[in-house]
Amino acid sequence: MGNSALKAHLETAQKTGVFQLTGKGLTEFPEDLQKLTSNLRTIDLSNNKIELLPPLIGKFSLLKSLVLNNNKLTALPEELCKLKKLETLHLNGNHLRQLPAAFGQLSALKTLSLSGNQLRTVPTQLSGLRHLDVVDLSKNQIQNVPDTVGELQAIELNLNQNQISQISVQISHCPRLKVLRLEENCLELSMLPQSILSDSQISLLAVEGNLFEIKNLRELEGYDKYMERFTATKKKFA
Repeated sequence: MGNSALKAHLETAQKTGVFQLTGKGLTEFPEDLQKLTSNLRTIDLSNNKIELLPPLIGKFSLLKSLVLNNNKLTALPEELCKLKKLETLHLNGNHLRQLPAAFGQLSALKTLSLSGNQLRTVPTQLSGLRHLDVVDLSKNQIQNVPDTVGELQAIELNLNQNQISQISVQISHCPRLKVLRLEENCLELSMLPQSILSDSQISLLAVEGNLFEIKNLRELEGYDKYMERFTATKKKFA
């Protein structure tokens, strides 16, 4: 990609607040973007070969949406956590094993997508995010869901296609959790906390493809209560 093409992209981005450069084989975050730290609201660099996100990412003070799907990121810089206006963060298809310690400071974050990475647990940092709506942790290497999940504020949590065999009973205390996706994991029926059915806000529980038959779920105590919530939600959207 020539300099003149990049220049044109930068000029457009200065006017629109959107910088999108996908599928161009970029191996690094374009340094010239630092001229636009006070303009950009959206950066999309998906489908490139970026391995590192530079510390200057923390200077984009107006950034609302950062999309870096299908790159080669192995870690995120702490500076990312300074983005106080960031609402959407898409990092699907990278090589991330963990999140920065200060990740809980991304106080405006609503949507977080980390599908297809190498996470081994549900990051505890997510519990501090008050406005989180949707968290996608599908296609990782998560084996258990820890107690801290009880403080998660998300409405939807997607844990499909992991290796989960244990879930903390605290998950039924999530104050806003309505949709819990656990398809294609390693759950025995006895490892599914019954309080998810009997005593939670969850109105859609997706558990196909685990180590039990769905019909056996119906025999669990609390299943009727879950079905009441499920039906009420369906009526609302019908």
